[in-house]
Amino acid sequence: MPLTVNDVERFEASRPRMEAIAYRLLGSASEAEDAVQDTFLRWQAADVDRIEVPEAWLTKVLTNLCLNQLTSARARRETYVGQWLPEPLLAGDSMLGPADTAEQRESVSYAVLALMERLSPNERAVYVLREAFGYRHREIAEILDITEAACQQIHHRAGKHVAEGRTRTEVDEATARRIVEEFLAAATSGRTEPLVRLLTEDVISIGDGGGKVPARAKAFEGALAVATFMRGLFKPGKAKRALVGGSPEIHITTANGAPAVVAVFEGRVIGVMCMEITAEGIAAIRNQANPDKLERATRHWAAAGDHGDPLFTAF
Repeated sequence: MPLTVNDVERFEASRPRMEAIAYRLLGSASEAEDAVQDTFLRWQAADVDRIEVPEAWLTKVLTNLCLNQLTSARARRETYVGQWLPEPLLAGDSMLGPADTAEQRESVSYAVLALMERLSPNERAVYVLREAFGYRHREIAEILDITEAACQQIHHRAGKHVAEGRTRTEVDEATARRIVEEFLAAATSGRTEPLVRLLTEDVISIGDGGGKVPARAKAFEGALAVATFMRGLFKPGKAKRALVGGSPEIHITTANGAPAVVAVFEGRVIGVMCMEITAEGIAAIRNQANPDKLERATRHWAAAGDHGDPLFTAF
């Protein structure tokens, strides 16, 4: 039986929430869109008149599709060229979902999305549904076909894994933006010492080029190593301009709820540098340069209109 207009409208009303769930589960906007579309196909094939609680039904179908995707994604990431990082979302993107509570904001932060790669698919699902969307353990247990006690245990384990990777206290947004500005000034100064002072001793720098843009396969670790790399990254050079096609404009914006550095060339986002900024300094720098993971950011950047003058032109 074909869907009625009302059936389609019910699904579309749930789409933003489903996209936000899928993005947190998969770390990929394009894969999240595919998962939601696959959910629609199952909605289309179902006898929707017999579905008592559409939102619960849709969440269960979507979550299980994402779990299957996560299982296959793990195998694909074993052959991924270089480091794998999530797809960043710029400020205002509807896929970021709810941000009313600290738990909701943290669940979509770039740092936590990267940390969630350590979790098993079930741990990730429980953590996301509980922390970001406030589902009760009983509801999550029904979605995942497990017991409520097992759900509570999984949530405790997932929360512990995430907390172990985030032992520092983060700073407020205004302070974080000021530190990013200081970082860019130091990175373009040609000197290593100012950068070192902004970094924690155990800072890491990771880049994802996806095999399409040069990126080091192994992370840089330690303040001196990261500072030296960053100084070189922002140093002008003909080879860099040739690789990009010219000189990109550098802006400070917000990605996944935190200040980030965005490189834009001729309207195309070619890099998003997300920083984990703590009271002790910059603890991690994660640079997404894989063009496949920047298509949505480019569309969003273009749709957002005037971004003001860039801080400077790189290379």
